[in-house]
Amino acid sequence: MKKILLTVLSLIALVSCQSDDAYENLNRDPKNPTQVDASFLFNSATKSLYDQMTSTNVNTNIYRMLGQHWTETTYVDEANYDFNNRNIPANHWSEMYRDVLLDLTTAKEIVSAVPELTQAEKDSRSAQIEVLMVYTWAQLVETFGDIPYSQALNASEYVLPAYDDAGIIYLDLLDRLTAAIPDLTGSGFGSADPIYGGDAAAWKKFGNSLLLRMGLRVIDANGFTVRATAAINTAITGGVFTSNADNAALHYAGSTPNTNPVWVDLVQSGRADFVAANTLVDFMNNLSDPRRADYFDQNLGPDTYDGGPYGDNNSFGAYSHVRGYDDGTAMHDPTNPACLIDFAEVCFYRADVAERSIVGTPATAGAFYTAGITASFDYWGSTGLVAYLANPDVAYATAPGTWKEKIGNQLWLAMYNRGFEAWTSWRVYDTPTFNLPAVSGKPVPTRYTYPISEQNLNEANWTAASTAIGGDEQTTKLFFDVN
Repeated sequence: MKKILLTVLSLIALVSCQSDDAYENLNRDPKNPTQVDASFLFNSATKSLYDQMTSTNVNTNIYRMLGQHWTETTYVDEANYDFNNRNIPANHWSEMYRDVLLDLTTAKEIVSAVPELTQAEKDSRSAQIEVLMVYTWAQLVETFGDIPYSQALNASEYVLPAYDDAGIIYLDLLDRLTAAIPDLTGSGFGSADPIYGGDAAAWKKFGNSLLLRMGLRVIDANGFTVRATAAINTAITGGVFTSNADNAALHYAGSTPNTNPVWVDLVQSGRADFVAANTLVDFMNNLSDPRRADYFDQNLGPDTYDGGPYGDNNSFGAYSHVRGYDDGTAMHDPTNPACLIDFAEVCFYRADVAERSIVGTPATAGAFYTAGITASFDYWGSTGLVAYLANPDVAYATAPGTWKEKIGNQLWLAMYNRGFEAWTSWRVYDTPTFNLPAVSGKPVPTRYTYPISEQNLNEANWTAASTAIGGDEQTTKLFFDVN
């Protein structure tokens, strides 16, 4: 984002010298611009958000390991839950606060101050910003627990911001998102919108689908049932995703610096750091899941899949590779889209909602469950759906386990390449059974620990927050993780 700021210098023009603004502009340093169009900030923050949530760089994003879809080869610290050797929590924290939330906040302030925009245009652009801000704040809460919120992003007044209660933040986010969705009208940022190109109807579906996810995420938390149920009803009534065409996807380009960050880590880097984890491969093998051919390469032979023992020092050649290593497709394609929320995910949430008889009844849950699996197959271009759905271990009526286990297992499978949601699905539904990492034997984390910099520079507030959540430990359960 800072580099982009330096490229917009030529766009700052002087106005008539007869106005006071002209004299002010004459005193601006053209090499350090203080004004930038909101669309630049919106676009930059959006890309930063998608990059951060999509990357598999071990310095910034290890969610695919936390979800046990991938594991490592030579360097296995991250698969063994060493967060601090590379300052992973701090890197995620600073990226989300600085390059996403701060830029979006500034963009909203600029939109509000532009006299040429109508109020409806301001409301529409601000609402798009708000959806992304709510997503980002929610992700931070779901990762850390209590975080700086009310005093954050205001360094001039709060150099050392206090932490807010995670549950209170989440309730406020539900209110903010509910209030923003009706303002998603008009064209918003138009062609500067890299997600939907200013399509208001698509943005409303995105907002409602996010509201559905957030409501369902906290519905089992103590004292949240009423507010969560209201959010779910509002979301479904307002209209959520109905096909993969609605997915909140960002389409990357074929040349740097706008390639998918997974391609950067898997191809451009020239490294071979990851293989499919046995946790995922074994589960899919047991179901004869046809998506294996689209998730993994067949480098071990036709229809042969073997995952590396989770957290072990795995030989790259001995286990199934991430799809595309041999032919440049899928995750090895620089243009592969990234996604924040998709149709398959929404279908499984609706199955959960039906089982709770919030919208629908338990009798209708199976149809949403089947739609979720179908959406995943369609997204990956997988064949063999009919036989898979007929498998007694997959069919909703006969699959083993409670309804939460059935939904949770298939949601986890569908969130391949969506590491954060795979990990969070496991935290919410407590399924499937994860492996302990081979080297460290540590239990699976349920949160990121706070950045070490917070301990050193914001110690009093860090101490209070750590005490409030029950300890700054990797295994401290967050307020929504109640099962």
